[in-house]
Amino acid sequence: MAREAGATAALGGHSERRHVFGETDAGTGRKVAALLAGGPTPGVCVGEKLAERDAGQTLQVVERQLGAVADLGADRLGRVIVAYEPVWAIGTGRNATPADAALVHAAIRRWFAARGVAPGGLRVLYGGSVNLENVASLVAESEIDGVLVGGASLDPATWARLVSVGTN
Repeated sequence: MAREAGATAALGGHSERRHVFGETDAGTGRKVAALLAGGPTPGVCVGEKLAERDAGQTLQVVERQLGAVADLGADRLGRVIVAYEPVWAIGTGRNATPADAALVHAAIRRWFAARGVAPGGLRVLYGGSVNLENVASLVAESEIDGVLVGGASLDPATWARLVSVGTN
């Protein structure tokens, strides 16, 4: 249905689906597999809550969440877009520093490489309170391929400026 409406990508495992509606890692994996079978390009969202971050569990949480797609095989995994969206940063006005986000993105790339996905073929986005003040520094990090914009995309003028800043 989404493809017929013109969608070219769709998300699985968004933090609100996980934490508000109880979507499991297994459910996320099924959604991504269904998208790979004939839907728009799948995106899978991963990220930790504040307590997990404070406990130093960021990479363990992200790797556990990526486990939802571990059995897809390198050829299909290479078609998945990953969005690192630290839950503690969504809608809070807080965000990971570009360097912190780049460390998590590098770990995501290593996880995919260990499963046979060429690092150059993987797209890893950052999503977590992306705004006009931080978009340029985020996309300047070599590990960050782009951004997943939430609330800041709701205002057309702000969205246009974000796109302009983020692509220059």
